[in-house]
Amino acid sequence: MIVLSAKNITKSFGIDEILKGVTFNVNEGDKVGLIGANGEGKSTLFRILTKDLSSDSGELFIDKNKTLGYLSQHLSLDSDSTIYGEMLKVFSDLLSLEETLKNMEEKLNEPYDPNNAEYHERLIQNYTLNQELYENRGGYTYKAEISRVLKGLGFFENDFDKDIITLSGGQKTRVALCKLLLIKPDILLLDEPTNHLDLSAIEWLEDYLKAYKGTVILISHDRFFLDSVTTQTFELIGGSVNCYNASYTKFLELREKAMEAQLKAYNLQQTEIKRQEDIIEKFRSFNREKSIKAAESREKALAKIERLDAPVKEAMASRIKFETLIKSGNDVLHAENLSKAYGEKILFNNVNLDLKRGEKIALIGENGRGKTTLFKIIMETVKADNGISILGKNVFLGYYDQEQSDLDFEKTIIDEIWDSFPDMTTTQVRTALAAFLFTGDDVFKKISLLSGGEKCRINLLKLMLSKSNFLLLDEPTNHLDIMSREALEDAILSYDGTLMVISHDRYFLNKVISKIYELEENGINTYLGNYNYYSEKKKNPSRYEGLEEDVQGKTKTQIKDERRKKKEAEKEAKALTLKLKNIEKEISDKEEEMISLQEQLCLEEVYSNPTKSEAVNKSISKLQLEIDSLYEAWEELSN
Repeated sequence: MIVLSAKNITKSFGIDEILKGVTFNVNEGDKVGLIGANGEGKSTLFRILTKDLSSDSGELFIDKNKTLGYLSQHLSLDSDSTIYGEMLKVFSDLLSLEETLKNMEEKLNEPYDPNNAEYHERLIQNYTLNQELYENRGGYTYKAEISRVLKGLGFFENDFDKDIITLSGGQKTRVALCKLLLIKPDILLLDEPTNHLDLSAIEWLEDYLKAYKGTVILISHDRFFLDSVTTQTFELIGGSVNCYNASYTKFLELREKAMEAQLKAYNLQQTEIKRQEDIIEKFRSFNREKSIKAAESREKALAKIERLDAPVKEAMASRIKFETLIKSGNDVLHAENLSKAYGEKILFNNVNLDLKRGEKIALIGENGRGKTTLFKIIMETVKADNGISILGKNVFLGYYDQEQSDLDFEKTIIDEIWDSFPDMTTTQVRTALAAFLFTGDDVFKKISLLSGGEKCRINLLKLMLSKSNFLLLDEPTNHLDIMSREALEDAILSYDGTLMVISHDRYFLNKVISKIYELEENGINTYLGNYNYYSEKKKNPSRYEGLEEDVQGKTKTQIKDERRKKKEAEKEAKALTLKLKNIEKEISDKEEEMISLQEQLCLEEVYSNPTKSEAVNKSISKLQLEIDSLYEAWEELSN
């Protein structure tokens, strides 16, 4: 049964036409992913569905018997309330019933008056009815439900009484999401619900939405989340919606096939149109009455053809390519016994790290555990309470800040790049910006006027131009659309430097990461694989044990000692190879010298002169002994 539908919805802002005839149907119980590049109008469409914004034209149908709830990226909550108090507002009818039952209980405890038996009977009946109503509406379970949802989305019990006004933007978004899930609308609209959630909260939300009995439409760039939750994909591109009855990964295959079919049909039609136009032009060139009439007849037929539009493709993704100016030493980072606390809040203790050149490592952990703080300790912008952190030889560090705090919001885009890299020419700066989709007069926009995704692209460009050989990336895929995320992943895969990244993007973690560090209060747990490996290992710790026997069960000292011995063995092997090459070159040189001496013996001026002949023979004998000695040394080193 259709619960929501749109037909030819259009919307413009000034001369910018955002939506151009959007049409789709959503059935009861559908789980739909709405995807598209940044700026395509996904949030605008959501605002039209919620009637927060009116369309310019088109028809919108929402089943009048269904409730609709919307989680947007920008929210307002009651700042005078606590987290738990905000949740209780969802159950105001139950709170009212509780008060009614309490008043009835007080009256029931009054002395029984035989002369007023009818009153007491009616009171008991009303109490029983209200108690049943209270139970049926979840009166005995709603507090447990509040606790389950709050904890599932990352709040601890000691957070429940915190005032809304004291929370960060990300925490407020989580509070609003908790509240919306407790309301349980029939149609649930979610705009980037995984932003500000850690991995465990994202996994909890996935399970919750998969079991959700209502209809779900969500905007997300989290491809792993889309694959897990949705069964349909609506792609908003070029102002229109293309509907696919598949989750994200399958949608990619179907879209590619559909694009090929559309392109083939379009090219065939264009070829036929060109053929007809050539015939018309030829008929007209004859300049006879019959040929002109034939041309006009064909023109009329051609005008009636319903012309196919060329398939709309996504805008070209940023051409990201990370290169290193110089190669770092093999030991990139050594950290030992790092700890950090703020007052009584302990972030972490006993953190030990050893990063080698070329490693690509993810740092994960619950929100508030101190991942970003650890990055800042490595960069020496925050001082650890205890321990040491040392960068290796020729290590040049580049940092991507998810808060974009290193951007000057008063500068224009071009000045932000130019001031950071003053040696670049105007052409070089404009070319670099164009590669990141900043062209024409766009480069003169102020940073303060840019979207989150555009600010991300500027920071990634600055990071690319720095040519650092050790990158620290803090949530680099936040605010990036799917195409930009894929461009970033490809850049990291081809990067020959060292990478350490904080990310909750599991698709990203699966694609580019080969080792995961999980930060906990008492140190770091190491997982020698991508996110899927980490997830399986957390669920079943004994899994992969056979594959890890060379690492697991050994102390850190043993592992370090083995690495040291391996490094020494590699060094010795390189020295031996070099020594053998030197001996081989020396043998070759002496054998060439031997040939030269033997050729001298054939000269008349030598063999006819006993003194010269004797001198050459002595040189040959001496040289032969040296060659024999070199061959013996070569054989000894080769065995």
